[in-house]
Amino acid sequence: MAERYRDPRGYGRWRWLPNAADVDRSLSCHITDLDVTFTGRLRRGAITVADAVRHGPPAERAQIRLAMAGDDLVALAEGRLDFVRAWGTGRVRFEAGLRDLLRLRSLL
Repeated sequence: MAERYRDPRGYGRWRWLPNAADVDRSLSCHITDLDVTFTGRLRRGAITVADAVRHGPPAERAQIRLAMAGDDLVALAEGRLDFVRAWGTGRVRFEAGLRDLLRLRSLL
């Protein structure tokens, strides 16, 4: 289950990958039903949200890109939806370089 806490800038942080201490990648998550893209970083096992962009892609292309409906994001964060199963059934779209795919696969 994801542990959520607030950072000083007011954006959320989520600890999902405790074994990802050496991972430091830019991340974007497009919420398809709201047409909003959140950007941030996956660093030391925590996801830090830095910005939200409405209507269109963010200025910089993230190294790891996710896309899903808002309800699926909430279900993932609450632990009610398994990421691998959601990705396999097409509920979550996941794009990254081959090295990142292999590294993240070992963490899940």
